Amino acid sequence: MPIDESRTFLPVNIAVLTVSDTRTLADDRSGDTLAERIVSAGHVVKAREISKDSVEVILAHMHRWIDDPEIDVIITTGGTGVTGRDVTPEALAKIQDKPIPGFGELFRWLSFQSIGTSTIQSRACACVTRGTYIFALPGSTGAVKDGWDQILVHQLDSRFQPCNFVELMPRLLEK
Repeated sequence: MPIDESRTFLPVNIAVLTVSDTRTLADDRSGDTLAERIVSAGHVVKAREISKDSVEVILAHMHRWIDDPEIDVIITTGGTGVTGRDVTPEALAKIQDKPIPGFGELFRWLSFQSIGTSTIQSRACACVTRGTYIFALPGSTGAVKDGWDQILVHQLDSRFQPCNFVELMPRLLEK
C-alpha cells in the first residue's frame, strides 16, 4: 500500500507494556524489538514498563496510560496465548469501548505465513478505549516483528493510504 509523500508525517506517542512474570527491562527482547521499531519509524516511546500476568496489574497500567494525554497508543507484548496465566485479552475486554477485531484476524493471517497453524494459539487483539488505541501482540520477537512491520507501521503512519488509524485519532471520542 502506498505512502502519500505529499502528506505530513505525524509522530505518534506510544507506550509499550510487556506482560510477563519472568521478564525484566534488562532481558525483555520483544519489548526491545518493539521499542526499536517504533523509534525507527519516527514515533516516540513515551513509556515502557513490565507488568505481571494479572488482569488487575495490567489494568492499572492501562488506566494510567489511557488517562495520560501524552499517550496516543498502547502496545502490549505477551499474555495473549491460551495458558492459564495469559490474561491480556481478558484485561482489554474489561476496558474496551470498541473492539478492533480485524487487527487480530489480520495478525493471525500474516502470522500463518511465518509459523503455520501455530498461529491459532494467538489471541492478539486490539481496541479503542477512551480515545486511546490499544494493540495486544504475542510475546515472541517474531510476533512483534509481524505485528509491527506488517500492520502497525502502516496504520500508525499518517501518510498511509487509503486510510490509517492516525487520521481517525481526532474523532475517537465523538458521540
